[in-house]
Amino acid sequence: MASAEHERGHGDAEIRGLADECVHCGFCLPTCPTYVLWGEEMDSPRGRIHLLKELLQEPDSTEAPQPVSPTVATHFDRCLGCMACLTSCPSGVEYDRLIEDARARVEDTHERSLTDRIVRGLVFNTVPYPTRLRAALLAERIGRRLPLPRWAQPLITLAPPWRSAERVAKHTPAVGEARGSVGMLVGCVQRVVFGDVNAATVRVLAAEGFNVVAPRQGCCGALSVHAGRLDEGRARARRLIDAFGAQQTEQIVVNAAGCGSTLKEYGHLLRDDPEYAERAHDFSQRVCDVSEFLADISPRTSPKPLRLRVALQDSCHLAHAQGVGSELRVALARVPGLEVVEPAEQELCCGSAGIYNLVQPEAAAELGRRKAARIRETSPDAYASANPGCLIQVSSALRADGEGLPALHPIEIIDASLRGVSAQELLATTRR
Repeated sequence: MASAEHERGHGDAEIRGLADECVHCGFCLPTCPTYVLWGEEMDSPRGRIHLLKELLQEPDSTEAPQPVSPTVATHFDRCLGCMACLTSCPSGVEYDRLIEDARARVEDTHERSLTDRIVRGLVFNTVPYPTRLRAALLAERIGRRLPLPRWAQPLITLAPPWRSAERVAKHTPAVGEARGSVGMLVGCVQRVVFGDVNAATVRVLAAEGFNVVAPRQGCCGALSVHAGRLDEGRARARRLIDAFGAQQTEQIVVNAAGCGSTLKEYGHLLRDDPEYAERAHDFSQRVCDVSEFLADISPRTSPKPLRLRVALQDSCHLAHAQGVGSELRVALARVPGLEVVEPAEQELCCGSAGIYNLVQPEAAAELGRRKAARIRETSPDAYASANPGCLIQVSSALRADGEGLPALHPIEIIDASLRGVSAQELLATTRR
């Protein structure tokens, strides 16, 4: 049965109005990864909007919501939620709202297979919990030596090699005279697998004169929201708002694009919550990606030369969901000697997309191989992206394609330049 929160927050009349904005022009088709792969109309944004409209009730209907059939659920599940269609749509269709509603309907009314329930259960009972995730990654080393059922293989294949479990302090003072204070999201996967990325972020912010506050916090709810588990996502959003509630910070800086896109939508996610609606709106207004933050301030630091050729992949949830692209390049342009190259097919998702590479492994692997090929064409020294899921997904594809490449978050490049770390030393510590 549909939850009360889902009924209040996503009425059929509201969704119908958003769906009617689509004029089926087809501009979204070349940028939709699943349509590019299969050429199937129902696996395109406009096709999925058509399917959703068929599920919507008439305004005066009192009947229970129409169940989502297995076939329709499959087409909704195949969507990566990359939001490339947002960027390419001339009509401004809010496909992000539509696919969020569609996935909530699937979760509310569709009975998934036993295998799908097991995989999703494992993911949502492990990944958002750092202690459990650390234990799972340790167990993964054993799992690589054992015969496993087919559904478990993506969990092992994608598990990234260890880098650093470095943790950041709750309070880090600014270097020199402070010119402000910022909060920082430490994340779930980011905290466990890319602790050095968080540490680099703190060092850069502190070097630029900002006190950094990273209170004890849990999952932000992005994985849940993107998978249609809205009640679970809302609960996590409330807890994160509470965690930052007592902190006096002008902005909340995020270095994981998938998380940032959800944090910026807290106001919408909790708009019907009488206790949290106003707080969620205020919270969302304070969120920014670290590249936005750095591009917007007057630099206080003096970067040192870093002679490196880097293939920069735009994270979908940064470029499309948040509309952030030039800011990242502005921040990187301040590094002397750095050469940033752009792989072809930037608009196509790498196949990570939250939990997509775990629940749709074949499609994700095909997209990962395609992305790895485009990156290798640029002959880079390293690969970079501003989202942990992208770093894991593409690194896995690059390893499968041959010798892997060092994979970097852009903030690591900036941090290395500020600290005078050589390109050779940086690459040696980040090869995955």
